[in-house]
Amino acid sequence: MADTIPLGQPLQARFSERTAASVESIPWPIWCVIAGIFSSMVGGHWDISWHMSIGRDTFWTPAHILIQLNGVLVGIACGYMILATTFGGDAAAQEASVKIWGFRGPLGAFIATWGCVAMLTSAPFDNWWHNAYGLDVKIMSPPHVLLSLGSFAIKVGALALMAGLMSRASEGVRQTLGWLFVFVGADCVVQMGTMLTDATWPVNLHSAACYLAIAIGFPPMLIGTSWGLGRRWACTMIAATYMAIQLAFEWILPLFPAQPKLGPVYQNITHLVPLHFPLLLIVPAIVLDLLWNKREQWGRWKLAAVSGPLFVLSFLAAEWPFANFLMSPGARNWVFGMGYFAYFDPAGVLYDPYKFHIAEPTAFGFWKVIAEALVISIITARLGFSWGDWMRRMKR
Repeated sequence: MADTIPLGQPLQARFSERTAASVESIPWPIWCVIAGIFSSMVGGHWDISWHMSIGRDTFWTPAHILIQLNGVLVGIACGYMILATTFGGDAAAQEASVKIWGFRGPLGAFIATWGCVAMLTSAPFDNWWHNAYGLDVKIMSPPHVLLSLGSFAIKVGALALMAGLMSRASEGVRQTLGWLFVFVGADCVVQMGTMLTDATWPVNLHSAACYLAIAIGFPPMLIGTSWGLGRRWACTMIAATYMAIQLAFEWILPLFPAQPKLGPVYQNITHLVPLHFPLLLIVPAIVLDLLWNKREQWGRWKLAAVSGPLFVLSFLAAEWPFANFLMSPGARNWVFGMGYFAYFDPAGVLYDPYKFHIAEPTAFGFWKVIAEALVISIITARLGFSWGDWMRRMKR
């Protein structure tokens, strides 16, 4: 596979000289979008930890502000790109744009703008939801789903914008954009992992239903972003960045003091509580890169038919024995995080937190669900390749 796959004419010609052969610097709106995505990533992990350690005491927590700052920063950047293209009088920029509701601009900017609207709309919706239905800690409540959709749309738009720029960038700028692409792609994987927190909780890692959820959620994110980048070992780089992000939060958050403000309190909390050790997605990522480096010319359905099951089986082979270790006393330390519990978690009181929850009562039931995961992984892998190809041929 070539180091960089040509991705078509850049979307944001507004930010480069019309006659220039290459982009010599990254436009400020791209940095603004990246700053917004980073702010949301930090705020999201902080907010989950806040709920687990303190409780939802008010909407105006620092974590919530950081999450919504994403919508503000990305809205400013994309609004500028759209307005500058629409009213700037740059014919080349307008030619390399799309027209929506009378406005012209890069397609990625329009996608990210929709995400901003969804994220900002979710804020009052979330506040009303908690006031109406209680101070729950559900990750997948309706306002949180709307927030997640908006956040994901922003990332899709950002990846599309960078995909367009990379084809016209000088070598140094292209390398920087490539690493920014890896970061945003890894954050897509991080976000999916957050949405699947309940399904992939350590006690569920010996349940086939867990691997079915993983087969549904992760291949589009990991395969789509790595295939869209079009570089050797892109899948490994994105998975490694995902693990680095998750480990950073697991190791840094407990350094800050915190105490519960809601009840009932089952655990004595003195610091922020993080999520557990990240999933070993690095293993299937390496396996997929090895496959793609040798079989990149296969048709997309053939590649998906191999990549999807290979992803599930290699992940199962790595995570299953590692889950045994996570349940052991050796993992109850700051490195692996298996000694952390939310203040409201009756672990050790009402249930054994180091005993696997088995959803399938028989071996037949287990392998039936695994077979379903393998079939579904083919479809989700194909969706990932389609998304990646869309970014590779981005023109507007």
